[in-house]
Amino acid sequence: MDRGVSCLVTEGDGISTPYDDRFVGPALRRVDAPRKHYAFSDWNPADLPGKGGFGGSAAAVVAACAAGGARGFELLDAAVAVHHEVQGSGSGMDVRASASGGLRRYQGDRIGDALDAPHLLAVWSGASAETGPRVLRYRAWEGREAFARASQELVDAGPSIETLTAAYELLRSMASQAGLAYDTPGHQRIAALAQDHGGAAKPSGAGGGDVAIALFDDPDAMERFAQSCALDGLTPIPIHVVPSLSVLDV
Repeated sequence: MDRGVSCLVTEGDGISTPYDDRFVGPALRRVDAPRKHYAFSDWNPADLPGKGGFGGSAAAVVAACAAGGARGFELLDAAVAVHHEVQGSGSGMDVRASASGGLRRYQGDRIGDALDAPHLLAVWSGASAETGPRVLRYRAWEGREAFARASQELVDAGPSIETLTAAYELLRSMASQAGLAYDTPGHQRIAALAQDHGGAAKPSGAGGGDVAIALFDDPDAMERFAQSCALDGLTPIPIHVVPSLSVLDV
């Protein structure tokens, strides 16, 4: 989507970043980036009080690999490996999404063709969340195989209000059985408001906070939903699906 990380490459040496370089430094080394100055910055950031849950670390790794000269599968393989090594967990789906662009189905290492994007809106739940602890708890759960099968059936059905609603219920059930802190009052309120306006919403990623993604068939209904969220103290964040990673020579 149209929020992420940019990198300006100029003559010189070193890295500048508004945060730390624990993701971008290893990524540049992995792709054997030439000696230049790499200036990283947020691109079209959302104005939120904490971590947004937009896959910023994944975007940073992809930006670093691209800035260092990697392209195609070389970029993807390097970015996925570095992100997993630094974070210590995660599926790598956010890395693949950052590298490939569009709305796609990902299964293992396979990246599907771009799908038609429905009307989507992100909503800040009001709290930040860490992915790692939830991943560890999920991996210790014995019911993963059945959960994965049920999840795949929903993915096979394609993106819709019905499948997003069912996915939220499936994830809530999984979290209850696994003892995983997935749902929050903020997410419950977002989902209820989406339903009131004819759409659906669920937490993005590992849950526990960060953002929810809402889906609507009617853009006017989505706008009314956004207004209701704002009145409820929940920050709507407009997003647009972009078709690909952008690399510009300036």
